[in-house]
Amino acid sequence: MSSQGSPRTHTLSVLVEDKPGVLARVASLFARRGYNIQSLAVGATEQKNLSRMTIVVDVEESPLEQITKQLNKLINVIKIVEQDDNNSVARELALIKVRAGASTRSQVIEAVNLFRAKVVDVSSESLTVEATGTPEKLEALLQILEPYGIREIAQSGVVSLSRGPRGIGTSK
Repeated sequence: MSSQGSPRTHTLSVLVEDKPGVLARVASLFARRGYNIQSLAVGATEQKNLSRMTIVVDVEESPLEQITKQLNKLINVIKIVEQDDNNSVARELALIKVRAGASTRSQVIEAVNLFRAKVVDVSSESLTVEATGTPEKLEALLQILEPYGIREIAQSGVVSLSRGPRGIGTSK
């Protein structure tokens, strides 16, 4: 069931040894093949000395299979799982600094509340908003806040976990 020719977004969870240089080797594998990583998040896991990379990339099925095989050959890679959109939970974090003077502050706060985001810093001319959600939800929030004037954005990469009791980890 391969969709030859049409790239689609794939989310990979990659369990790796927590050692220097692993991130560079994994990222360079994608770069050597000319694929741009849309999102990359790396963090600790429940297992000491292991990290979890969540990589979002637009590729066709066939090249993805080749990349996955080559990732598996890297000595520090323990396990790779492609997250299924219907069987996983994915979230991203954004900090957004929005222009909000006295005349527009209440409107910005109302918009923030609609998205279940929260104001984490206030100055006389701006608000800093913390929002978590799907990339689509964050994009919608950015579109709502754009008319007020977005001064700065910092976004994490996507993090994703499979639904249910099973996980990528090697422990039960």
